[in-house]
Amino acid sequence: MNFLAHAVLSFENPDIIVGNFIADFVKGNDYLNYPEPVKKGILLHREIDHFTDSHLQVQQSKRRLYEPYHHYSGVIVDMYYDHFLAANFFKFHPDPLETFTQFVYKTVDQYPGQLPAKAEQILHYMSKGNWLLGYAQIRGIELAMRGMAQRTRFKSNMEHAGASLRSGYRSFYTEFMNFFPKVMAFAKEEIQQI
Repeated sequence: MNFLAHAVLSFENPDIIVGNFIADFVKGNDYLNYPEPVKKGILLHREIDHFTDSHLQVQQSKRRLYEPYHHYSGVIVDMYYDHFLAANFFKFHPDPLETFTQFVYKTVDQYPGQLPAKAEQILHYMSKGNWLLGYAQIRGIELAMRGMAQRTRFKSNMEHAGASLRSGYRSFYTEFMNFFPKVMAFAKEEIQQI
């Protein structure tokens, strides 16, 4: 799951949204340095990632991409799934996508000093370019993939991931639609237990 999915799976709780947003930038036990409610979001993010990585539908999507992208296939599937969530947002959330994305940017922006430097930088570019809204279009995913390909230390081929999405669109869409209601139910239950 990528930024949009993690935000949706925070269920409008501002602290959980922030924890979910910064989780990939908080390593190991560093989450203990955050206030309790934000910690909960970081831990939720990790549980969602574990659930996602071990789910059959997600594994099928990754297998289809392994040959051209190798270990980057998981990152690419995360982006594809954010695309399908954005493009079908009305099926999963009562607010329009544009309203929700602005809510996410404003929410995370209200926690100055609590964001790791890299997360602050990402938030700046994300909100300025409205990436989350852009994910609804394949073009938005292609731009994001090209940017990620330029930032990777090794050859990732992610700049070609838009073409792979187009050619396998129906299969990836079906896998996402089978998977996402399950991860929503999982996250809802997990929030109560963390």
